[in-house]
Amino acid sequence: MRDRQAVRDARKAQEFGGFVAGAAARLLHTATLLTAEAPDANPRARRLLIRALAHTYAHWDRPPGEDPYDRARRHLATRFAQATWHRSRPHGPLAALTPRERLVLVLRLYEGLADEQTAALLGLPVERVRALCDRGTATVLHPRPGPAPRARGYAVKGLGP
Repeated sequence: MRDRQAVRDARKAQEFGGFVAGAAARLLHTATLLTAEAPDANPRARRLLIRALAHTYAHWDRPPGEDPYDRARRHLATRFAQATWHRSRPHGPLAALTPRERLVLVLRLYEGLADEQTAALLGLPVERVRALCDRGTATVLHPRPGPAPRARGYAVKGLGP
């Protein structure tokens, strides 16, 4: 009996190790896009990934046909949606998006989920997902111009000391 359990545990660890080897980089990239951190400095994304992988491992004895990548991605997305990741300073082209817009855009465009799948995952109406995706896409493709840089060290005649 004890030998059977050891064999099952070893098989589970080996299968999960193969899954992590194949999926971890993509899941980390997804988490980094969600948190809008720099790729080389992404502690929140790494924490999200670790939690998603731990959850996936805990539920590894899944029903036949269930995709572990889908489970990990679902956990990643829901943890991001429930957390307050927006308190950090975002980085990169997705920085101008709200956390919800970023989540929808990453799931739709990077992960390739359909509107209906994204809506079901997030518990939103399909129309809301489409609106968030459209607004996020418009924001990324046509960013608002930022404030003009302040000139330092130059005195303008009649305006400075």
